[in-house]
Amino acid sequence: MNYARFITAKSAARRPSPIRVYTELQNRAPKSVISLATGSPNPNTFPFKTATINIGNQKAIQFDEQIMKRALQYSESAGIPELLSWLKKLQVKLHNPPTVHYPSSQGQMDICVTSGSQDGLCKVFEMIINRGDNILLNEPVYSGTLQALRPMGCNMINVPSDEYGIIPDSLKEILSKWKPEDSKNPEKNTPKFLYTVPNGDNPTGNSLTSNRKNEIYELARKYDFLIIEDDPYYFLQFNKPWAPTFLSMDVDGRVIRADSFSKVLSSGLRIGFITGPKPLIERIVLHTQVSTLHTSTFTQLMVSQLLHQWGEEGFLAHIERVIDYYRKQKDALLKAADKWLSGLAEWHAPTAGMFVWFKIKGISDVKKLVEEKAIKKEILMVPGNAFYIDSSAPSPYFRASFSLASPEQMDIAFQRLAELIKESL
Repeated sequence: MNYARFITAKSAARRPSPIRVYTELQNRAPKSVISLATGSPNPNTFPFKTATINIGNQKAIQFDEQIMKRALQYSESAGIPELLSWLKKLQVKLHNPPTVHYPSSQGQMDICVTSGSQDGLCKVFEMIINRGDNILLNEPVYSGTLQALRPMGCNMINVPSDEYGIIPDSLKEILSKWKPEDSKNPEKNTPKFLYTVPNGDNPTGNSLTSNRKNEIYELARKYDFLIIEDDPYYFLQFNKPWAPTFLSMDVDGRVIRADSFSKVLSSGLRIGFITGPKPLIERIVLHTQVSTLHTSTFTQLMVSQLLHQWGEEGFLAHIERVIDYYRKQKDALLKAADKWLSGLAEWHAPTAGMFVWFKIKGISDVKKLVEEKAIKKEILMVPGNAFYIDSSAPSPYFRASFSLASPEQMDIAFQRLAELIKESL
């Protein structure tokens, strides 16, 4: 892989921060080393001394004074070592990336912790995109991604999809305007990457099938573009076995994978992690050195201690409990939809995630119904136009989440919505 062509001049110009380098040296140095190098504040001045974090019926996490001093101090930009080590083992267990033992220059798998996966993705976009670049994605697409991409001035090319995700033949047709060898000519402006949420897509709830992933990956190899696998709902898949990931089939080192603990541990902790080829992960870490410096040491230590206490089996057992909860929530929403919206709307049952994507029949644009009338009836949903490149275009869709509302609340909400739809027809 020629990674140089995927790195913008801005990203290529980044150099290690000397202060960050010395901070990380200090963190690894034996206690006998006398440091006059860094401006790390003295932890003896911090007002927080100890902490106990209760974990349900399990053993509490204890931060004594020494651990607390570390938790409240600067740490490594890539992530604290014990968390990185645990996450690398998890990725190997779950995905077994072919690149694990590759040389660094040839795309060896590497990983870094970010302040939620959104932070990591924004840094990935900044690393790759020049104004005017072509990128591929499938509408409707997560609105946060659109808001991150729009100011960058790239050309967002929509690849048609259905309830099983991106349609490979549609991708092939789009790519046919280029020749495979055009990727070596910057003037041809071949697509830099394909962005996709492969499981429980936000907003549609759709999931890519294994066969489609294989076809898409082979097209990425043929036309030499990266795949950004944004997978925050990987741990919320309702059916077994889980589909193989793009990372698991990445023989070239062309996949950048974004994972998140937001949906299964805590969204407020802001712990995500980016996995990908080392030459690109290094660029993300250099960006972190001059932006957030690092993800909160406190939250990293808290998560790391929990994961080490659980072990991989304990973590996956927790995941099963979370999946079971959201499966019941999903079933409750679909039951309410069947009861009140049959004949008024159409939808597909999601196989992962937190969302159902509804199309209201007979109404070409539901924006006013959702943003004005529904709010007056005390129900909140997101109109479909928020998830399209052209957000001003009319859309008959809306997104409903089953993460927070109780089954009783879902039933009431759809009863009220059904009344509004009937009044609007």
